[in-house]
Amino acid sequence: MTNSAASGTVAWESPANIALVKYWGKHGNQLPRNPSVSLTLSRSVTITEVSWTRAGKNLRHRFLFEGHEYSGFEKRVLGYLDKITCLLPFLHEYSLSISSRNTFPHSSGISSSASSMSSLALCLIEIEGIITDTPLPESDFYRKASTLARLGSGSAARSVYGGFVHWGSTDALTGSSDEYAMPLHSGISPVFQNYHDAVLVVSSHPKALSSSAGHSLMEANPFAMARYESAGRNIHELFHIMGSGDRDGFIKLVEQEALTLHGLILASDGGKILMEPATLEIIRKITEFRSETGLHPAFTLDAGPNVHLLYPDEERAAIKALIESTLAPLCENGRWIDDEVGTGPKKVAGCRLPVTS
Repeated sequence: MTNSAASGTVAWESPANIALVKYWGKHGNQLPRNPSVSLTLSRSVTITEVSWTRAGKNLRHRFLFEGHEYSGFEKRVLGYLDKITCLLPFLHEYSLSISSRNTFPHSSGISSSASSMSSLALCLIEIEGIITDTPLPESDFYRKASTLARLGSGSAARSVYGGFVHWGSTDALTGSSDEYAMPLHSGISPVFQNYHDAVLVVSSHPKALSSSAGHSLMEANPFAMARYESAGRNIHELFHIMGSGDRDGFIKLVEQEALTLHGLILASDGGKILMEPATLEIIRKITEFRSETGLHPAFTLDAGPNVHLLYPDEERAAIKALIESTLAPLCENGRWIDDEVGTGPKKVAGCRLPVTS
């Protein structure tokens, strides 16, 4: 990596996350209608490299995804940079060359917007510190990165931290804010510290309802206010569950949250059925297995058909056998992704992503 005030390159990798208490419904400038809690993944990451050059009058930004130009991705990234220029004045003077790649397949049930926007935000905050020669203290650095990431994708605010992460104002957590996320460093039983997430890919086709469209549907949803209130209560309940090590309570709350999300989508004017028959069959197999064995697998869903299977490390052998024998055959081409709770973003030294376009 080479750096100077006039030019340089930085790179960060940042993970995806899966929400336990769901964020669904927003207002203002990417602010949540309700608080949420997520689990940060380990191996499902986006690596973003940003090079900058003092531009003068020839200001131009460029974006490549996995070495290629994609107009849809580039439009979103360039729009994001325009949006945050008021917060990062150096963007008026420097051209950026941005390259990004994922370690997980696109449309695999893992939100790449969270990992990609958080990795980009981390790069930009580091660049600002280099150009202005005023690097931020660590806690301020990550808080500002979380704020910037939120402006690109709400859930990206949570990917700036590892472990279990909270986002949204609540009286359950001192210092919580709608503007940025906070890591939950304390008050979590060791029972939950080594959880795995097996992402069961039912379909890799683009989702029938984008997250942005889904959030907007909540504005006229007749159950919206009841949902926002229940999410607030569930935050309190989840903190108690995770502090006490109550695995059965964890299963009940996390699965209720997943099904509530899809119920809200179905109840919206213009809502869609996002689950597939295989989604429901996988859920049935998981609950049957749990009843028969007394083990603790829990399912959750994002706004799509793919299933996240959460389970503790000591049950890994039995759960992996269930996946390989029963659940993987229900997945698209038998595909599933083996992941776990991660420690959060990492600065990448000497990264040079391929450029082919």
